[in-house]
Amino acid sequence: MLFGNVRHSVTFAGAALSVLLGSALISPVHAKTLVYCSETSPEGFDPALYSTNSTWDASSKPVYNRLVEFRNGTTTVVPGLAESWTISEDQLTYTFKLRSNVKFHTTEYFTPSRNLNADDVVFSLKRQLDKDDPWHDYIPGVTWEMSSGMGLTELIKDISKVDDSTVRIVLTAPSAPILADLAMDFASIVSKEYADHLRAESKMAQLNEQPIGTGPFQFVNYQQDAAIRYTANPEYWGGKQKIDDLIFSITLDQTTRLQKLRAGECQIASYPAPADVEMLKADKDLTVLEEPGLNVAYLAYNTLVPPFDKVEVRQALNMAINKKAIVDAIFQGMGQVAKNPLPRMRRPRPIDFSVDLRAVK
Repeated sequence: MLFGNVRHSVTFAGAALSVLLGSALISPVHAKTLVYCSETSPEGFDPALYSTNSTWDASSKPVYNRLVEFRNGTTTVVPGLAESWTISEDQLTYTFKLRSNVKFHTTEYFTPSRNLNADDVVFSLKRQLDKDDPWHDYIPGVTWEMSSGMGLTELIKDISKVDDSTVRIVLTAPSAPILADLAMDFASIVSKEYADHLRAESKMAQLNEQPIGTGPFQFVNYQQDAAIRYTANPEYWGGKQKIDDLIFSITLDQTTRLQKLRAGECQIASYPAPADVEMLKADKDLTVLEEPGLNVAYLAYNTLVPPFDKVEVRQALNMAINKKAIVDAIFQGMGQVAKNPLPRMRRPRPIDFSVDLRAVK
């Protein structure tokens, strides 16, 4: 049963500060270090393994790129590591032409010997789909929850290298959202050369601890549950960022994040308490940005257990529950009652959970 679409809020200290992670838009120009008070620690730094925003904020956004990307603030698909692509007449074959001279990060723990090529793309995607791939189970107990939950194992028939700068993806059936799927965080492109190096050294878990990508920021270090440090990628194909250092200050408590923001210990604080949003908007020293979230809150019934195996019971519960009252009480003005399983956006994109539509007939 669906409850509501939830809005996300981010608070900035200083009305003149505008930040969009993963792009070159950061002002004022003279800024050298940006401190972001994040709400929790990442589960790891291989974004394909996870599905939480906090993990993606710390991995796929600053460190990696994808074949295609979402234009900032929208769900419009634009070129990423692939500068162009073609689609066959039967809509089953997608051929991507990669950008030239895209460099992987050079760090204290790895120095790449080559630029991005098709091998990296094939490796990054096939390891998620092929159970026989040596990297498929490299983190025990962790599954590729996004790619598997979205049915890509059944949808993607083959991923192959045509030449160093060309990748071909063949589908089992036409799929309207496949390009949007490939723009999502789990489809981030990692370095096959780095992965091969780690496997040879029997250090495969390091891929999830010390990432190497092509993104705007390079990973420096992570202090467990305290801070993550990045430095601007000097050879980023999209142009060097206007800040030199990016720091994630991990602060679990919402009140403490706000205190740090007001004390100048960070310039951005994420996810304030819904009850605090109006108060924050009234503070002339702060800027609050809001955006409808690409998510839906829901209550799931186990339809294998009586009485929830009867559609009439689910329908009765769905009609009896005052969903607006729950949304108002929990989200306090930061949500709205959902009408369907897809968020109210310009163009819906896939979500990674199943909804029992029979319960809302």
